Amino acid sequence: MWFGIAAAVGNTIAAGIVAAQGEIARELPTVWLFLGVWVVGGIYAFFGASSMAEVGASIPRSGGQYNFARRGLGEYPGFIVGWSDWLSTAGTNAAVAIIIGEYSRVLFPIVSGYERHLSASILVLFAILQWHGVKWGSGAQLLTSAVKTGAFIVLVIACFVLGGHFRAELAATSPVPVVATGWLLALGFMRALQKVIYTVDGWDGIIYFGEEVKDPGKEVPRAIFGSVFSIIGIYMLLNAAVAYVLPMGAIAGNEFALGTAAQHTFGRYGDTIVRSIIIVSLLSCINACQMFCTRILYSMSRDGLFFRQAATVNKGGTPVLALLLSTIVGCMFIVTKKFNQVIDMLAFFFVANYTLTYLSVFVLRKREPDMPRPYRAWGYPWTTGFALVGSVLFLIGALYADQKNTPWAAGILVLSYPIFWVMKRFSKSAATSPT
Repeated sequence: MWFGIAAAVGNTIAAGIVAAQGEIARELPTVWLFLGVWVVGGIYAFFGASSMAEVGASIPRSGGQYNFARRGLGEYPGFIVGWSDWLSTAGTNAAVAIIIGEYSRVLFPIVSGYERHLSASILVLFAILQWHGVKWGSGAQLLTSAVKTGAFIVLVIACFVLGGHFRAELAATSPVPVVATGWLLALGFMRALQKVIYTVDGWDGIIYFGEEVKDPGKEVPRAIFGSVFSIIGIYMLLNAAVAYVLPMGAIAGNEFALGTAAQHTFGRYGDTIVRSIIIVSLLSCINACQMFCTRILYSMSRDGLFFRQAATVNKGGTPVLALLLSTIVGCMFIVTKKFNQVIDMLAFFFVANYTLTYLSVFVLRKREPDMPRPYRAWGYPWTTGFALVGSVLFLIGALYADQKNTPWAAGILVLSYPIFWVMKRFSKSAATSPT
């Protein structure tokens, strides 16, 4: 359970919160709306967690939501989930590594000009660490997640204890943001919710290690709910701390609002403190993402939907070829700088995957009523229905609110069939060829 929570916290709580705060405050420039959209995102995650815990405990296979969509809806929907999940996770890893390089340049000027070399080297170093075996990767995850959680809690306490008196002073010099009304407010809330969903996504980290958990029927639900409450709790505290120190006019559009709040709290060391905490957070995120990527390809390969060699593990339990391919793709994103659009489309991919997973819960309940279910979704069918309807409404709203990136994401999902056909045909021919 603790490793599952560590994997989720490590993957989720990273640089996303730093970028999201300013953009969300620009869309929703009042304290109650600013915090309220995080509450809505938390409720969505909570209802989804109940359904995810059911299929995660019932189908304890490594590889994430791919397994649930494949079992419930068929090979092609499963392929869509697995392919998009792997690609977006590799893109996230590249983005995270580049942010580490940029933050390191500020802290250590000697790195200037070599940021991308450092970013790629970090991916390779974590790949080497995990190549040694599962215990190395899981140990690193537990350590980095514990350190960063403790650091963020200390930062929150410091903001509430030391930073409150700055708010009134800054309010006099900060612009008063204009709050939209009507339809514009609804669109702004949808765009802000996209940021929230992207930032909190990862609470289901334990499902990527289903068959590596000793008692999945018991520990998977515990880890999922523990992750949701931990992640939402930490994010609510961080946002409340920033809103306590800074007026909304100083948060809106601020690309480093957390750092600004820390500067007012700790003085000239604030920026350095926050950047250091974020770097530790990002290292934990990279370690988790690497493990997620390898498990996705490992599971797809076993089922004949990717190169079968990617299902081979070494003595330490690590899928070596899957790890190598994931690291290469991450480095390619870094070198070609093509990860930005992938990151912009992640929220759509994430919710599309959730939609197929929640639909699978309904299908499996009807088609396989006797399937062993160590945990049953609380409040089914209402909680699962709420999560499914919420996901569909989000996808429709995202198509309308973000007409730049979301249509590309939808197009990639539609055009995934040729890739599915080639992979399946190649895997089948490889399985039947003489050795």
